[in-house]
Amino acid sequence: MPSVVALGGGHGLAVNLSALRTFCTDLTAVVTVADNGGSSGRLRRELGVLPPGDLRQALAALCRDDEWGRTWAKVLQHRFQSPGELHDHAVGNLLIVALWELLDGHVEGLDWVGRLLGAQGRVLPMSALPLDIVAQVRGADPTKPDMVTSVRGQVEVATTEGMVESVELVPGSPPGCPEALTAVEWADWVVLGPGSWYTSVLPHLLVPDLREALTKTAARCCVTLNLAPQVGETDGFSPSTYLEVLAVHAPDLRIDVVLVDSGDVVDMPMLEETVNGLGAQLFIADIATDGDPARHDADKLAAAYAEIMR
Repeated sequence: MPSVVALGGGHGLAVNLSALRTFCTDLTAVVTVADNGGSSGRLRRELGVLPPGDLRQALAALCRDDEWGRTWAKVLQHRFQSPGELHDHAVGNLLIVALWELLDGHVEGLDWVGRLLGAQGRVLPMSALPLDIVAQVRGADPTKPDMVTSVRGQVEVATTEGMVESVELVPGSPPGCPEALTAVEWADWVVLGPGSWYTSVLPHLLVPDLREALTKTAARCCVTLNLAPQVGETDGFSPSTYLEVLAVHAPDLRIDVVLVDSGDVVDMPMLEETVNGLGAQLFIADIATDGDPARHDADKLAAAYAEIMR
């Protein structure tokens, strides 16, 4: 069975992990740490910790499909509802932060949570520093559609009314998590996407030593494209646009396979030209949820990944 590293954050990474854990015996998630909203943002601002939300989602996705796994996944994702300070905090966020404080180590704390859950894989932050995403956005002010301004914050970038043109991290050149670098070095496959392209996928390539590890590894690289543009962040994107943006931000990244949904190939000649220009193979499969073509189906993704990685 292949050794796989999946990079991303949020729901895109979670569905990838749900798919990959069904056939991978050596699976590592490398997760973005730039969330500044909700429970994660509050804990980050109050305690100065990494935002735990995307890490929590990854751990929940790695839970087994038995009673133990399903129960712990629900516990991690449970949010308190109250008129007080605990309102909307996720139990998993509090558990992760508690272990970080007790053990004084991000990786050790996440490993302990994984052991408690019986997680079918390991979850690592892409960096031990809480990061901010800063985007250059054209038309963030609707009254000035051609003006480019800086928008700071993952939530703000993901919901901007303008068109994102590029992103960077603050602080710049953050160190990568050493365990994540090692996982990438020894992997058979690395998977990028699906997910919020500018705020969950591209940030991994803006961590210099993580990007270097991704460009030097002997692992093959699969890029899984999103099923639909994200309002604000990727409005108007075609399948080819995701790859073009990826190439601009990381021109030295070698891509071996591009996975795209069979219902999302409106302009096949352009997509084939873009994929061929990257030296990659185009793999087309039905990977969308029945009745909801904007969401990936974990079982269908698992079948596609198993075929790609065999």
